[in-house]
Amino acid sequence: MKLIALLERCAQRMEDAGLSFGHGTTNAFDEAAWLVLWKLGLPLDDLDGVAERELTAEDIAAVDALVDERIATRKPAAYLTKEAWLQGVPFYVDERAIVPRSLIAEPLADGTLDAWLSADTRRVLDLCTGNGSLAVLAALAWPEVEVDAADLSAEALEVARINVEKHELRERIRLRQGDGLQAADGAYDLILCNPPYVNSESMAALPPEYRAEPELALAGGADGMDFVRALLRDAPAHLTEHGVLVLEIGHERQHFEDAFPHLGPAWLPTSAGDDQVLLLTREMLTELVEVKP
Repeated sequence: MKLIALLERCAQRMEDAGLSFGHGTTNAFDEAAWLVLWKLGLPLDDLDGVAERELTAEDIAAVDALVDERIATRKPAAYLTKEAWLQGVPFYVDERAIVPRSLIAEPLADGTLDAWLSADTRRVLDLCTGNGSLAVLAALAWPEVEVDAADLSAEALEVARINVEKHELRERIRLRQGDGLQAADGAYDLILCNPPYVNSESMAALPPEYRAEPELALAGGADGMDFVRALLRDAPAHLTEHGVLVLEIGHERQHFEDAFPHLGPAWLPTSAGDDQVLLLTREMLTELVEVKP
C-alpha cells in the first residue's frame, strides 16, 4: 500500500468515528497526515515528496494502531505524539498542560506587537503559560528581553520547563507558580495572557478532545470572564508606565463587552478573525479601575 492510500484510509476512519479537531489541525485529512508522517518518522512538511512511497506491513500496522488509539481515547493528537507546533516552532506537550494553539502567537511572531512596545521594553510576563510556548516565542522574538512564565498549575510548569530547556532559554525565562498576578514579580512592559475563558454553557458542550485537557486551563465561569475580571483589576499595578496587556478571549467578545462596557481595546487581527485577541494599555486599564463604583 502506498502512503497516500493509507493516509486517505485513516482520514476516512477518523471522519466516520466523528472525531473533533482543533488542536493543530482542523480536519481529518490534515490530522491523518500528521499522524501517519509522525509515526513513520517522515518530515511533516513533505507529504508530496513521500506520498507514493510503498509501505511495509509493519508500517501499516503501526499507523493503524496509532489511529486506533486516537479514535478509542479521543485524546488530541498532540497528546499521542507529545509534540505540537506553534508558528513553526516545536513544543513538547502532554496531558499536564493545554495543547498550545494561542492566537497571541500570531501578532507576537509577525511583528504586530512591536508597534505597541517601546525601545526600552525589557520585561515580559506570560501569564497562564501552560506548556510555556508563548514565553518561548516571546524570548525568541525579542532577544533582549527577560520573560517570566507563570501558571497556577505546578504540573503545567513542569511541561513548560521541558520547553524552556528544549529551546535553551534557561537564562532568560523564569518559571513562577501562583494564582493569576500573584505570581508576578514587579512591573512588566508587556503581559501576554491566554486565560481560561470558556463560559460554562460552552464548557458543557465541549467534545471529548477538549475535555482531555486540564479544565483549569479552559473554564472561565458562567460568562467566561472570572479570571479576566481579576486580571484587568490588578494589571495596572503590574505594568510599567507605557506597558500593555495582550489578552486572548476566543469567541467570548460579547461576554467581554458586557462585563467591561467602558473599555475600548485595540483588537488585533488574527487568522481566526479580528475579535479574539485584544490589547489594552496601562492607561486604558487605569481608566477602567477609576470608573468602577
